[in-house]
Amino acid sequence: MVNCAPSFFESPRMPSHDQALRAALHNRQDLLTALHQQGTDCYRLFHGSQEGAGGLTVDRYGPQLLVQSFHQSLSRDELLQLAEQCQASLGTQLLLVYNDRSQGNSRIDRTDAIYQAEPAALEDLIGHEWGLNYRVRGRHAGQDPLLFLDLRNARGWVKAHSAGKSVLNLFAYTCGVGLSAAAGGASEVVNLDFAEGNLAVGRENGTLNPQLQPMQFVQSDYFPAIRQLAGLPINARRGQKLPHYPRLEQRQFDLVLLDPPAWAKSAFGTVDLLRDYQSLLKPAILATADDGVLICCNNLAKVAMTDWREQVLRCAEKLGRPVRDWQVLAPARDFPSQDGQPPLKTLILQF
Repeated sequence: MVNCAPSFFESPRMPSHDQALRAALHNRQDLLTALHQQGTDCYRLFHGSQEGAGGLTVDRYGPQLLVQSFHQSLSRDELLQLAEQCQASLGTQLLLVYNDRSQGNSRIDRTDAIYQAEPAALEDLIGHEWGLNYRVRGRHAGQDPLLFLDLRNARGWVKAHSAGKSVLNLFAYTCGVGLSAAAGGASEVVNLDFAEGNLAVGRENGTLNPQLQPMQFVQSDYFPAIRQLAGLPINARRGQKLPHYPRLEQRQFDLVLLDPPAWAKSAFGTVDLLRDYQSLLKPAILATADDGVLICCNNLAKVAMTDWREQVLRCAEKLGRPVRDWQVLAPARDFPSQDGQPPLKTLILQF
């Protein structure tokens, strides 16, 4: 465990971190009590950009405390004091992992110059959300944690509304939405992602919950997969030969979740949430049953909810699939937003 004795020399930034973190932990007391009661021990303890220390986040993932800095490195003393403060507030000892991502392109500095995590902190661990088990790794081949905490409310909604339904989880990452659907009693769950490494963690998550019905996993670029499901042609760019892709039958699902990355490019097309959300949305709508539900997400901070919502509703209308009802699903209170415009925007569309 962490030896968190205070240092004789304190950084001038430490009091501001200390005060901001103290307020954040105090503001979360009721929320954390509720999360613990529902079987969740994965949550954000400090959301620095909105709570007084831009570029600093502190997350709990089960037995692990994950501290990440994106703008400026923490000193060892700052890090250890922060960890002690969190553990004292929670009343439990946690395994500390510090990922300094301030050096460029938000990539993790793996030299561990400031703090060397204990081997136990970097082992494969298990965190919990909505009573389900999730694989937790403080470090892995990718850059981001294996479970995106700001999507917790969406996973909870899916768990509560998937009984007896066929569910398609697009850009599935490590398949948390699919796992939630299986736990909610879905008749079928299909997880689609381009990266085999992501789906491998999804399979691990399934194995960690042996009481659930098995899920399906499809490794494919988004565009050929969703266009086949939607009954649309797959077009090659001029002069380009398309790479191999798995063949899928045209079909629709009762519940579809669309949570794309901000930007990505492949031989089949470009994911661009700012300039061309429609190219992602249109086939996802067509793959949603006539009386089904589509949950769509946009995580670009520069996109306003009102503008994006109108764009989404207009796209559905033009397709001849007008939305009967819609609702906004905000992130949980451990992701506060001072202006009421959190980066992650989630719309639940009822057709």
